[in-house]
Amino acid sequence: MHLTAENLGVRRGEDFIFMNVYLQLTDGDALVLTGPNGSGKSTLLRVLAGLLPAETGTIKIAGEGIEKGTRPAEVSHYLGHRNAMKQELTVYENLSFWKRFLGDFNGTSSASIEDAAEIVGLAGITHLPFGYLSAGQQRRFAMAKLLVAWKPIWILDEPTAALDAEADRMFTGLVKTHLAKGGMVIAATHQPLGLEEAQALRMTGFAGVEEVY
Repeated sequence: MHLTAENLGVRRGEDFIFMNVYLQLTDGDALVLTGPNGSGKSTLLRVLAGLLPAETGTIKIAGEGIEKGTRPAEVSHYLGHRNAMKQELTVYENLSFWKRFLGDFNGTSSASIEDAAEIVGLAGITHLPFGYLSAGQQRRFAMAKLLVAWKPIWILDEPTAALDAEADRMFTGLVKTHLAKGGMVIAATHQPLGLEEAQALRMTGFAGVEEVY
């Protein structure tokens, strides 16, 4: 599978937040976005996830099992700053909804809800209302959403912000496992995710320069 983005640009008001962004990822690749607050990291992720339109450029996905014209957003998970869970529903009800709604890409098998809960270190409490949990527990279960529906591309915006070191290590393990299965990861983070071989893209915002290395 190949993900390419060419000449991406997004405008805020009359000025471009960023322009001339190029990306190219294939199976097992990771890309980490860095840069100061306001430099366009979250905006770029939302564009890739299909939540915001680009002013310029194209985003394409191709490969086995990908029909012509498929948008990358259709084969992607987006984990933003919010957890996208209903506070009054139980954890099981929330994850069950996402499992049914998102489905698995190309018939690939995903984790059961209880298995996903165990993987994120919170087995046995999926019967509790989501709003009853601590902020750290809520974030872990938001991560479990990545496991209950298989999508090859993970788009992550500060996924481990405000979590403890144990949760950081757990999430790094999830990401490495996903990459080992041929998935792709695009993440904006101020904290290292332990991805030594990841590509890096430094966003500079209205300065209009991006550096890939």
